[in-house]
Amino acid sequence: MSRPFMSIQLRERILFRVLQLIVVVNVIAFSNSKPVLNKPDFPCKPPHFDSYPFCNTSLSISTRAKSLISLLTLQEKIQQLSDNASAIPRLGIPAYEWWSESLHGIASNGPGVNFNGTVSSVTSFPQVLVSAASFNRSLWSNIGSAVAVEARAMYNLGQAGLTFWAPNINIFRDPRWGRGQETPGEDPMVVSAYAVEFVKSFQGENWKSDDGGIGFGFREKRVLKGFGEESDRGDELMLSACCKHLIAYDLEKWGNFSRYSFNAMITEQDTEDTFQPPFRSCIEQGKASCIMCSYNQVNGVPACLRGDLFQKARNEWGFKGYITSDCDAVATIFEYQNYTKTHEDSAAGVLKADKGKVQEKDIDRALLNLFSVQLRLGLFNGDPRKGKYGKLGPDDVCTSEHKKLALDAARQGIVLLKNDKKFLPLNKNAVSSLAIIGPLVNNISQMGGGYTGIPCSPKSLLRGLEAYVSKTHYASGCHDVPCNSDAGFHEAVRIAKKADFVIVVAGLDLTQETEDRDRVSLLLPGQQMSLVTSVARTSKRPVILVLTGGGPLDVSFAEADSQISSILWIGYPGEAGAKALAEIIFGDFNPGGRLPMTWYPESFTKVPMNDMNMRADSSRQYPGRSYRFYTGTQVYGFGHGLSYTNYSYKFLSAPSELTISASLKAGSDKNILQQTGSRLDYVHIDEVTSCTSLRFHVQISVTNAGDVDGSHVVMLFARVPKVSQGTPEKQLIGFDRVHTVAKGSKEISFGVDPCEQLSIANKHGRRILPLGNHVLMVGELRHSLTIETY
Repeated sequence: MSRPFMSIQLRERILFRVLQLIVVVNVIAFSNSKPVLNKPDFPCKPPHFDSYPFCNTSLSISTRAKSLISLLTLQEKIQQLSDNASAIPRLGIPAYEWWSESLHGIASNGPGVNFNGTVSSVTSFPQVLVSAASFNRSLWSNIGSAVAVEARAMYNLGQAGLTFWAPNINIFRDPRWGRGQETPGEDPMVVSAYAVEFVKSFQGENWKSDDGGIGFGFREKRVLKGFGEESDRGDELMLSACCKHLIAYDLEKWGNFSRYSFNAMITEQDTEDTFQPPFRSCIEQGKASCIMCSYNQVNGVPACLRGDLFQKARNEWGFKGYITSDCDAVATIFEYQNYTKTHEDSAAGVLKADKGKVQEKDIDRALLNLFSVQLRLGLFNGDPRKGKYGKLGPDDVCTSEHKKLALDAARQGIVLLKNDKKFLPLNKNAVSSLAIIGPLVNNISQMGGGYTGIPCSPKSLLRGLEAYVSKTHYASGCHDVPCNSDAGFHEAVRIAKKADFVIVVAGLDLTQETEDRDRVSLLLPGQQMSLVTSVARTSKRPVILVLTGGGPLDVSFAEADSQISSILWIGYPGEAGAKALAEIIFGDFNPGGRLPMTWYPESFTKVPMNDMNMRADSSRQYPGRSYRFYTGTQVYGFGHGLSYTNYSYKFLSAPSELTISASLKAGSDKNILQQTGSRLDYVHIDEVTSCTSLRFHVQISVTNAGDVDGSHVVMLFARVPKVSQGTPEKQLIGFDRVHTVAKGSKEISFGVDPCEQLSIANKHGRRILPLGNHVLMVGELRHSLTIETY
């Protein structure tokens, strides 16, 4: 079918008028009222709309997508570029809402999800930072699979879409960031690994089906766009995951800086080894089908106009998918950043990712990416309930398996920070009474943190602990988490005096840290510190302190106080967090979580949050950021976490030297001449042709020296020669979580690719492999490895 002739001038006027409408619609909030639906509407319905070529499943994805695009008018095309794509009745294509959220379970944030139908609740897994603290790839994968099953089930019931905007894989750079809780932490390797596991599983890689059965390998609008050549990739998707937010987004609202206008100035060095790796991994290995560009500018250019980043994603990393702006990120280019002169220029620039005016071919390219993803999802294959995932329904949501997985994730993610004289675990048969104090003790609404749905079986911390000790007394101490009054202290102290054991729950909730809200202090909010110390001074025995929230806290006072015997961080543990905490306190589960980010002292708040540099700079008394570069004092370090047992390590095998011989590409002599002295200090990775031959394995024996079985996180670090400015103090090159029995040992093997894991970024953003003495580290154990060339 061909379109009627239209003059170029008229077509341009229509084009920019509709672009203008898209941007205007961008600022309209969604209503909270969502209809109750019994089934999803879908294209290619027989008998009238199933004969189009785009409905023909025997054709390639690109052929079907191009056929659909060829049938659309210009106005219909543009109306597909917002998150709520308009219906095309004459082709039998219903409206589609791209925006659904699934950060750690199906969330109610996006307009694509509603809980007013058959499914009224979903499994609420721990917030991402807590799951990351497990350092368990298989756990992350299983969570992705479980969330995917519940999402597809809700789609089949008309309660969710197929395109979800998760995970958040920005680096948790600054401890004050309100959305750090949503991320897997501060280490690029860990964040990358999480992204790969979650995305692959969520998009269906772990799906197993037998006659419909399942198994595991266990309010604003946005402009949707695409860049690069079309995809002819027919890879089937169970759901579409979106890696966000590209790039260097980790500031909400701090001082005079706002995420809508903040210009993140990042070096090529930090880009290469900190901000970029998670996105590269999410695309190259995770095969994510969506990227979200962020609000902020990057080195003076709005992130959604950084065509160089998008081209790198497509041409170098192999990205085959669609790109979406964050909420209103297109409008902010004009309204907050004043980067363009009009709304139309912003929309046009985003679609082209440069400063030129948009042409219809740019829209067609964007649509090709959008429709290709929808086609891979099976959206144009007819009734989805007759497809591969069609039998998923209400019985596949809030299953006993998913609830158990949520409990296991909370167990594995909780971190024991302090345990003087092995105060924990408590003997549940020897505790006559228990006092539980804190404003969040009897609150279930804050257990999940940000981007949470309606949980299946939420339980307060009070209820979880009451299951172990029937004689339990509760006092809030503070009216709420901000704790601006000590009016409740008297009651808290009263019950603490009488109780056999005392637990104080302190920390953060979403009034302190969330989207659009950063913290200004790392101390406990309000008078919470006074509450903790008041209770500790009057209790019969040392108290147990439980910390909530996603942001690091300066609890140096508690670490140093002998009246506070034990400290546990539970973060936002999800619907099963109460049971997990109680199991750990009373010894039914041995904690093994590790902190996925550094906990800084309050003095760190003197460091400007808008300073994006990762590396320390002594000339301006800048301490750096993250365990790789931070040179200041810390409350708790990255990877800190205690257990009820003790572990020791032994290197079983690891090479002592590696030689790069006759393997440098032609022209490498220039590299040698540029280095000072007669000795070669490093080689550029892109000049090495033998990276594969350099790979090796490190075998380590892990021994549980105690009397308690435990699940233990083994972390292998490397310290490389300081041949370049900004060399990390150390960097994580391998991690795994292994189960060990008391007095037993287990062997573990890490594969190491020196070109990837022992290399560093120089100041120009090029990766170099230092030559000389490298040190491999696990716990207190060290192993020397010399890398040389000739």
